[in-house]
Amino acid sequence: MNNYNKYMNRIFSRKAGYVLVLLVASALACKKYLPQERNTVGADSQFTIDLYEPYLGRTTYFTNNFFKGSTTYPADFKIINVRRVTGETANELTEAFPVKVWKKAYDGSESSLAEIEAKRVTEYHPILEMSPHTGNITFWSSGRSEFILPQPDSGYLFDVELSNSGGRRFYRNLKVKPLRESPTIPSNLDIYTGQPVRENFGISVIANVVGAKDDRRFLGSGDVDVYIRKVEPSVGNTITFRFLDTLFNPLNPSIFSETDWENLVHGFNMQKTATYVKYDVAYPIPLANIPTKYTTTDGATAAVRFKYSRIGFGGARINSQFGLNFGIFEPGDWEIIFAFKTDVPKTTDDL
Repeated sequence: MNNYNKYMNRIFSRKAGYVLVLLVASALACKKYLPQERNTVGADSQFTIDLYEPYLGRTTYFTNNFFKGSTTYPADFKIINVRRVTGETANELTEAFPVKVWKKAYDGSESSLAEIEAKRVTEYHPILEMSPHTGNITFWSSGRSEFILPQPDSGYLFDVELSNSGGRRFYRNLKVKPLRESPTIPSNLDIYTGQPVRENFGISVIANVVGAKDDRRFLGSGDVDVYIRKVEPSVGNTITFRFLDTLFNPLNPSIFSETDWENLVHGFNMQKTATYVKYDVAYPIPLANIPTKYTTTDGATAAVRFKYSRIGFGGARINSQFGLNFGIFEPGDWEIIFAFKTDVPKTTDDL
């Protein structure tokens, strides 16, 4: 009986081995003949922006401008055939110019100009540049209307080659129509001619500010003119805030006693006098399009607020403020002037 069992076990082992060999061979054969996944450039993939209108003199990023669709990533994007609408090759958009590039992230916590500058370096980039793996477009700040055609000119056309190991596709006749330089936000320049169309701007914020001559009336945006001016010749990179009364005489900034002067802007070496407050700064302002304590909540512009409080009628404390949301994109010595044209703020307590 034992011999019989041994014999049967050998038979079963051989059969099991044959089955295992067959299963492995079958699996290898199936694997061999299964269709392999291939990279593709999808017919449904497309650019969601085909007209780009950047301001000259500012670095502008166009992101999420390409719909991936069924294109397999990684894929490569390349700008080709950059030309004027009239057909001439547009070397002015493809030649490399010096620009400042962040190598470490700016976050607004930097405690000196040296720390800011240590985070960015000068590199050479074409003014019109595409990220090679996303299709995002950067239009660098080195572009100027001295050599680039701004609107109302019809501008430029370019094509994009998209490729991966599965093939390639071309996107034709994307447009770039730059807007003329406007070194500040808000701007007083016509975007087509570059000529001034006004001298001053309105204030962005004014709340609970009553007049010294008539404290029954709250001052509004129409009571304050704001001037943004570049000092010529500029000898450094600074920003100065001044305040004027109805006769254009200087007001002492100290009357806005609850202003956080140390953190008003991302500036350093503050000089506070009886007629102005001045800071050394790095440009542009803001330095990056991210929210910091110096900017609006979306990070798009700087936000300065001048604050004070006083005891009003009945002993109630009144908190007052006014301010401006702004941007400056050109280095130099700049001044922002707040001119109270109808009445000055009442900053003293009621007795």
